Formats: sequence, structure tokens, C-alpha cells
Amino acid sequence: MNGRSFEELVAEGVSVPTEGWDFSWFEGRATEARPSWGYARSLAGRLGAARAALDIQTGGGEVLEFALREAAPARPGLAVATEGLRPNAASATALLRPYGVPVVVCDQDAPLPFADGAFDLVSSRHPVRPHWSEIARVLAPGGTYFAQHVGPASAFELVEYFLGPLPDEARHGRHPERERADAEAAGLEVADLRAERLRMEFYDVAAVVHFLRKVVWMVPGFTAEAYEPRLHALHEKIRTEGPFVAHSTRHLFELRKAAGATC
Repeated sequence: MNGRSFEELVAEGVSVPTEGWDFSWFEGRATEARPSWGYARSLAGRLGAARAALDIQTGGGEVLEFALREAAPARPGLAVATEGLRPNAASATALLRPYGVPVVVCDQDAPLPFADGAFDLVSSRHPVRPHWSEIARVLAPGGTYFAQHVGPASAFELVEYFLGPLPDEARHGRHPERERADAEAAGLEVADLRAERLRMEFYDVAAVVHFLRKVVWMVPGFTAEAYEPRLHALHEKIRTEGPFVAHSTRHLFELRKAAGATC
């Protein structure tokens, strides 16, 4: 990537498709440390022991597909996924069809279109907003919610580079303790909750452009044209000082619905 012009890098970042949650394009252009708990492989172990499983906001299905492949041959008798974005749902359908997993298009804030107590495992990687009452409703008594969530102020060094300083409320959203309280209010018991802060590095401005186009809630309404001056300054900063460093936050939830619960 060295020596490429600002215009060339921005054009590349704009041209890369954003569907799904495959981040392989970032190889050599950006890095993010991974949480110590290894979510996808941990999910595989839980899928192997599940009777009926639901993956919420599955994106392009990449994480669920990996976990199902790792769980083989011990897979749940029933597995279903939901996704709200139509292009992602189409990608997930193609990827998960060989495993017999249907993908149901369901907006992230809509009620889940499943019966009460239908699943003994509900999972999600990076849900936008966990719908706790619905998660509790579709879980069978004794069932488990296993998920990796984005935490507070994730990648805010990058977000605030473009938007400027954000209010405290924005910095403390998605806090694991607040989510714990909301989950418990919905009738779920916390079996495990872990949180980590992880280093991110962006090696060129194309990676920044693609990241902000893909993770659309970071800088709402982001376009390369609208932020051209800030992108150009960032390009020069990376060129002269090295990678742009930010930090993501993640937390792992393992929640259980009480064996005697009825809702």
C-alpha cells in the first residue's frame, strides 16, 4: 500500500462490497486483537449440545457457519438464524443452506417470529441492541443466551476523530453492567460476564473508509465525500506517523433462563 495516492486508496475503500461480516479484506490493512474467550469456537461447543438453536442478527452468517462446521457432527436438530438487513440475509441464506439453517428476515427491534420457549440456545455476535424480553420469551426454561456484545466507547478514538468529542451518555452506552441489569429485569440469570479492551490499528485510509461504510453506526451517514478533508488529514497522519490506533471493547454474556420460568 506504500506510495499509493490518497485518491487511489479512498476509491478502493469506497468500491469494496460491505455485505455480511467477512472481514478478510482487511488482512494487511488493519488489525484488531481478539478477545481471549474465542467466541466462535465457544459457540461451536454449545451448538454441539443444543437441541434447538437460534442465532440473532447473524449478519452474513459467517460466525454461525464457522461454529456449525466446528461443532460437526454434533449439531442441533433445529437451527435458525435471523437478520434484518436484506443483503446480509441473502448472503447468510446462501452460506447456511448446506447446514439446513433457514434465515428469517426480521428487523432488529421487531418481536422474534418464534413461539415461547422454542429454543434451548439463543446466540448473537455483536447485536445492535439486545431485545431482552424477546430473548427471554423464546428461550426454553433452563435455556442459555450466549453472545459477544460490543461494549462502551468502542473504537471511539476513530469515531471522535470524525465527529469530535461525544457526550458522556454516548461513551457509556452498551455498558455491560447496564446490560446485565436489563437482562436480569427480563428474568435472565447471569452465569458469566467478561469484558476486554482490544487494540485496533488501521494501516491506510482505504481500511478506514471501508470500516466506516461497513459498520454504519460508528459515524452515521458517513461518506468519503462528506469527510474528505478529515480523511485527507488522516492519510497524511498515517503516512508520516504510522498506523492509526483505536481500541474496541467487547463483553461476553452467558445468561440462563430459570428452569421454572414460564415466560
